[in-house]
Amino acid sequence: MEIKTIGLASDHAGYALKQFVKKYLEEKGYEFKDYGTYTEDSCDYSDFGHALAEGIEKGEVFPGIAICGSGEGINMTLNKHQSIRAGLCWIPEIAHLIRQHNNANVLVMPGRFIDEDMARKIMDEYFSTEFEGGRHQKRIDKIPVK
Repeated sequence: MEIKTIGLASDHAGYALKQFVKKYLEEKGYEFKDYGTYTEDSCDYSDFGHALAEGIEKGEVFPGIAICGSGEGINMTLNKHQSIRAGLCWIPEIAHLIRQHNNANVLVMPGRFIDEDMARKIMDEYFSTEFEGGRHQKRIDKIPVK
């Protein structure tokens, strides 16, 4: 995967894990852009999911990492965008498959259900796995609504 500046988004329930993600990205030498939220004050995941998706669509960032409490809400929001393929991961094996088979351009994690050690393992797997192409590309080509 060709990594540009990595886009980040979270709601209040994902804020703490997003702060860890920033440290991880800095350790790895990756640049990032944070689309919010910027506090643990209650907010709507959809606002920040849409902002991240639009950043990817405009070419400002690639790929993205998004976090909310369960991961589900921000994942649903991101996947409303035709060019986004967001995958919710709670173990490294899923991160591997969303890259290898689905060419996921956003990694989504459930902030209330994984710890920093698991997040590190998930991100390591996500960033080290390449898209396999082949038979998977024709499936991906069928995802957008025409």
